[in-house]
Amino acid sequence: MKLYNFVLSALASPSACASEANVEALARRTYFYVGGQYENVTQSGSAASVFFFGQMYVEKLQPLHQSQRYPVIFVPGAGQTSTNFLNTPDGRQGWASYFLEKGFTVYLVDPPQRGRSAYVQGFETGTVGGIPVTAIQQVFTAPEKFSTSSTSYPQASLHTQWPGTGLQGDPIFDQFYASQVQLQRDPEISDRLVKPALNALIDKVGACVLFAHSQAGPYAWVAGDSRPELVKGIVAIEPEGPPFVQLPGLSGKARIDGVTRLPLRYNPPVVNITRDLKLVELPPPKGKEDLYVTCTVQASPPRKLVNLSKVPVALVTGEASYHAPYDWCFIEYFKQTGVKATWLDLGRLGVKGNGHFCFLEKNNMESAKLVLGWILKNVIRDPR
Repeated sequence: MKLYNFVLSALASPSACASEANVEALARRTYFYVGGQYENVTQSGSAASVFFFGQMYVEKLQPLHQSQRYPVIFVPGAGQTSTNFLNTPDGRQGWASYFLEKGFTVYLVDPPQRGRSAYVQGFETGTVGGIPVTAIQQVFTAPEKFSTSSTSYPQASLHTQWPGTGLQGDPIFDQFYASQVQLQRDPEISDRLVKPALNALIDKVGACVLFAHSQAGPYAWVAGDSRPELVKGIVAIEPEGPPFVQLPGLSGKARIDGVTRLPLRYNPPVVNITRDLKLVELPPPKGKEDLYVTCTVQASPPRKLVNLSKVPVALVTGEASYHAPYDWCFIEYFKQTGVKATWLDLGRLGVKGNGHFCFLEKNNMESAKLVLGWILKNVIRDPR
């Protein structure tokens, strides 16, 4: 293995060029692929040929002095790659370097059909596309500037932590938007492809902690359900939600199994979802009616999650994110299903002003410290 001292070169922006070089944690770096299979595929205008598809790129960063017993695996959200966790768009240290410094081996992945994990036309094809600039600005980087848009929500005005303006033409925003890649528009195809690849990685590295952002939330819940003896904890950073239903204005299949589209193991078993999972609405807590949405939960008595209830969960929510109105529904879902979940509601814990990408924003090390504290208390010191 080759030794790298990761030093980020200056970004092509005045602010970045004026700053000092950002020295990253010293680590040994390797990469490999997991999952995937050979298939005969007929592509447009060509005869059937053998291709490899469904593989997942993995980058391993190993600290010089590993002091933590479990490695961490970072899985990015829709249209993102694992570069999300290397550095911030304005050239600051990312969460991967932070956890390396704390003695963790870090694995970074590009999910199948994205980034360095090839998209192969003709098998599980679906439709790939990108996220337009307007959506990124309104929902991720500058929601406070779009208070009259259809995507607005009460907490948007609290957003203060994105570096720069968060708008097209700002050098930092342009760096972030340049990092966006194609995504599979059919989430069920993504779910099906990620499951065997992520399970293969977990089987390879052994006991670990999963970090899952946004769209990767269902990937992590399925992995915890499939490998409860190896997934020692899940850090869900604003996972895809809310449970059971789709957000207004969004297309695509909702998470009909609760927090996933793929089946989870319930007790009593779920044979027919529409018949067995009876649902009711739960109104917001008193005093939160203007800030929280109504949740969809199981009718009593609720079914329990057989395997996922063995895995401790940290739910990370930004104070000013579009998740702020509905992430409380995850906590109610986990209460019903027997999952030990801790809500790291950043604003209530004193980490203010964050949107959907807390790990990229100006105060990203504050939220990283909270997550580390949760891991040390609930996973590393847990004898299971």
